[in-house]
Amino acid sequence: MQLNLKRPIAFFDLETTGLNIISDRIIEISILKIHPDGREEQKNWRVNPGMPIPQASTVFHGITDDQVQHLPFFSAIAHEVSRFLTGCDLAGYNAIKFDLPLLVEEFLRCDVPFDLSNRHLIDVQNIFMKMEPRNLRGAYRFYCQKELTDAHSAEADTRATYEILKAQLERYQNAEYTDPAGNTSSPVENDVTKLHAFSAHHRNADLNGQIIYDKDNREIFNFGKHKGKAVEDVFRDEPSYYDWMMKGEFPLFTKKLITAIRLRMKGRHVSMTNKKKE
Repeated sequence: MQLNLKRPIAFFDLETTGLNIISDRIIEISILKIHPDGREEQKNWRVNPGMPIPQASTVFHGITDDQVQHLPFFSAIAHEVSRFLTGCDLAGYNAIKFDLPLLVEEFLRCDVPFDLSNRHLIDVQNIFMKMEPRNLRGAYRFYCQKELTDAHSAEADTRATYEILKAQLERYQNAEYTDPAGNTSSPVENDVTKLHAFSAHHRNADLNGQIIYDKDNREIFNFGKHKGKAVEDVFRDEPSYYDWMMKGEFPLFTKKLITAIRLRMKGRHVSMTNKKKE
């Protein structure tokens, strides 16, 4: 089955030094770009993460310090990666929770613009876990009836993810899904907009789901003592919470978001003050 695309979609996978979005770094990135006419472009980069690769990570993906010590840093390829992704929707396996937030952190550290506002994001893992809870190897075996013999190679994983999504579209065509609220629908369609919506756990405002949107499109905290409260309400009633977050170990993208919210609040206050003067 060929994907029904209105613009290119890029399947991507990262190999990293670890699982901490803030402190860990990319070692390898592979991108498989699928064009609306079915044409494919594959690009792979391996970089020096600028930090030692923990042994536990090497056991997972097989990449050692010696293999990357003479390679360029991510900053040297950041513009090339960003250009390759220009105009693309994005897809991956566990991408919304891990790969995408970490990639955006790397772009921000390099001051390389990477706008997500007009992109659809498809997480094949979320579709899989909602329909058939298993891991990537199991998904490949289940949907494609093949063994993933080169698992944890970024290129093999991206291609397997692409094949799984196509198999999911065939398997779940017209299949019913009942959400936690008891609503029934047939959400797995060959439509990037609908797959984007079904892939998400929440409507994230930031990339790792610490701030989400409610039904009225307000930014809401999804963690900590203020979980469930509107960000604007918290910043208004407890201004020091903004300072605490800016000094804390939060992703740069989250800090950028809360700064935009705070500036928006100040702009609204200035506007109301000016109206009163008039």
